[in-house]
Amino acid sequence: MTAGTRSGTPPQTPAESSDRRRRPVRTVLIAAAVVVTATAGGLAGTGVLGGGSDDGAAAAPSGPPSTAKVRKTTLTRTETVTGALGYGEAASVQAPAPVGGAEGGVTGVVTWLPAEGTTIRRGAPVYSVDDRKVPLLYGSTPLYRTLKTGSEGKDVEQLERNLAELGYGGFTVDREFTGATADAVKEWQDDLGRAGTGTVAPGDAVVASGARRVAGVQATSGSSLSGPVLTWTGTERIVTVDLEVRYEDLVDDGTKATVALPDGTEVDAEVGDVGTAATAAPAEGGAAAPSGKTASGEATIPVTLTVEDQKKLGRYQAAPVDVTLKAETRKDVLAVPVNALVALREGGYALETVGTQGIAYVPVELGMFAGGMVEISGTGVTDGLVVGVPE
Repeated sequence: MTAGTRSGTPPQTPAESSDRRRRPVRTVLIAAAVVVTATAGGLAGTGVLGGGSDDGAAAAPSGPPSTAKVRKTTLTRTETVTGALGYGEAASVQAPAPVGGAEGGVTGVVTWLPAEGTTIRRGAPVYSVDDRKVPLLYGSTPLYRTLKTGSEGKDVEQLERNLAELGYGGFTVDREFTGATADAVKEWQDDLGRAGTGTVAPGDAVVASGARRVAGVQATSGSSLSGPVLTWTGTERIVTVDLEVRYEDLVDDGTKATVALPDGTEVDAEVGDVGTAATAAPAEGGAAAPSGKTASGEATIPVTLTVEDQKKLGRYQAAPVDVTLKAETRKDVLAVPVNALVALREGGYALETVGTQGIAYVPVELGMFAGGMVEISGTGVTDGLVVGVPE
């Protein structure tokens, strides 16, 4: 393209060949995965490609087939990936290891098990052995020793905090197991239908970080208590994504996202956890890809998204979903439809402007691409400017 073309003053030299007048200028915008075409009808008629009419007379400028306006707006960069709705990875609940004798009731026969899908909260039984309920307590430290009067430590404080939350009192929640703690334990044991010993041994309760949903049951009623008893998950549905590492810059804790359910319903979500990149070798010979890999062998990172409004998920317990990550937002930028861009022969892009003085071409710098729009800037580019949109 000539300098005259860039300035918006189309040359009218009749010596330009006719096939040059008719040949369209095409370019591919790799970043936006779109094709912008300056057609012969849109440019040759205005002289942007050079040339004139066959008889040597200058061709009268004609307007573009359609127009759009430069507008100030907010652009958000997004990427849609596949994910899975569910309750997350299930953890196994193991029978406690024998500690010798009958202490803690860690051996015996399983007499009751919850049904799959049951939600277990603090104080409710996880299972029963020898007709004794084994309840759930909240915390991070498993019962690894017998707690009794005189015991001290963070596991004592954890037990006392649970007792207090369950409505038992008469003691101070601290790291010391006192006689008052023992009295509260006896009352708790009586409510569970157990002998009131005033002590708590390994196997008398199961500790988890919060309420749990039973994902599956491995033990059977009437069998000896050993090995895996059941598996469970959190109680809220989450979305998991094996995100290709090339999209790693799109996610961080708190990144907003939209989840599209199979019925088309859209639900707001937020990135709650971003794992580390997988290092396993890619699948070969058509075999299934290993964990942390896509079928093509692309390394992935595990991403977990939380959904605050669980009701919007409807009755879905598990389902494939589309996750649109909202990675970057640019506010109050000037933007036009991507197909309003015209490729300049000498490189770069311009807008075909339409005004009282006729048609002119204004060079622009490109910014973010999002939703079929592109951020632009340049001399003479203002909000409301009318630009041509080639067919």
